[in-house]
Amino acid sequence: MAITAKLPEFNQEIADAFMDASNSMAGLPDFLGVRIVHAEPSMIRAEMPVTEQLLTPIGNMHGGVLAALCDHVLGCVCYPHMKKGQWAATTEFKLNLLAPVSTGIVVAEATLISMTKSTAVVRIDVSNEGRACCAAQGTVLIRDPRPK
Repeated sequence: MAITAKLPEFNQEIADAFMDASNSMAGLPDFLGVRIVHAEPSMIRAEMPVTEQLLTPIGNMHGGVLAALCDHVLGCVCYPHMKKGQWAATTEFKLNLLAPVSTGIVVAEATLISMTKSTAVVRIDVSNEGRACCAAQGTVLIRDPRPK
């Protein structure tokens, strides 16, 4: 039985807008093909195709790709629980690479474990073809917008 702390209110409108915005991002998430496919209170699910560009010479996905995926969803899960204008920045995370990935789709589920006004702790479970391939946990700093 998972024990979850009381979290700030979830806003479905923000979740939907954030999913739309994050799925049209440029930069690393776009290059990796990361798409957020589901959001609900305290959890988001993202998918990423395994492509040849992301594989090492021996045919397995580079661990840094899985780390980048975890880093991305680590902050994303917080936004539907944050106030408009706030932003999240990863301060640390740890991951365990559990199994090689070489084909198919990678699925990352990020779950908020705890969230205060200034920090959040998030767990990420990553699977590929129905088996666990990575487990991560990290901390996010939550910041208010800078005054103009």
